[in-house]
Amino acid sequence: MIEPGLLTTVQDLGREGFGPMGVSPSGAADAVSLRIGNRLLGNLENTAALEMTLLGGVFRFAHAAVIALSGSDFGATLDGTHITLWESLQVPPGGTLRLGPTRSGARCYLCVQGGIAVEPFLGSASTHVLSGLGGFAERPLHRGDMLRIGSASEPFRERQIDAKALESLAPRKVLRVTAGPQHDWFSESSRRAFYAATYRVAEESNRMGLRLEGISVPAVSGREMITEGVSLGAIQVPASGQPIILFVEQQTTGGYPKIANVISADFHSLGQLRPRDKIRFERVDFETAHSLLRERERLIESDKIGSP
Repeated sequence: MIEPGLLTTVQDLGREGFGPMGVSPSGAADAVSLRIGNRLLGNLENTAALEMTLLGGVFRFAHAAVIALSGSDFGATLDGTHITLWESLQVPPGGTLRLGPTRSGARCYLCVQGGIAVEPFLGSASTHVLSGLGGFAERPLHRGDMLRIGSASEPFRERQIDAKALESLAPRKVLRVTAGPQHDWFSESSRRAFYAATYRVAEESNRMGLRLEGISVPAVSGREMITEGVSLGAIQVPASGQPIILFVEQQTTGGYPKIANVISADFHSLGQLRPRDKIRFERVDFETAHSLLRERERLIESDKIGSP
């Protein structure tokens, strides 16, 4: 590791099932990009990779490797030559991979054939940044860190993603949501305003939550709720009326009313939102949410992803 970038961490698909212990899943903020990057290399989809946020790092490979970059365009070069996203490629011994500031979304993934080898914590290689658990040395990467790569399971094959499939999986700025458990705590006028409004992602956003700036939608006064479990993508509204989208390092319980919940098919779009990005919400029913998720999964698992 020559330069770590702004925030580079080891991530897989997270550690599910530990919410009752107060441990949120963490994992890749854009799980779709991680999964596709791994498929391009013949890795299992949950193989650990590097997640870079807003500004990429500089990496020198002591040995030959096979890599794929996925997610947002960080203007990557290999030994001074521009390389593209969404395809597998070989890195020679001593090769230097350099990434700069983002040219599109928030996160880029460096996937390596064989994966990044770190000691699992609660069954996952993912770094939980806010609590300092998991990943490499339980923290984001620093200059001079030496990372091990796992053994490759197959010889190099050139793989890429179908352009139309990639377009279908592109991150959205109109996020589809279902009604939250306290949806009826908000007046009809507040609900209309919420779905009609354009919100801006605040600078204070992080992997725990995306704070939004825009029209205030406070819940009806005088109602109180008992703290309850919360889910990824829940849109909770504190007393200020400014919504917060709970993200991959969310608290596992919360006492604020939740007006809506981002659907699973759009979770990966949250991972590519940058500060000052503008978003809107579109309400769908549960049947539509399930249908959209099934459609996305069929596409990811099809031969349009990772074909020679």
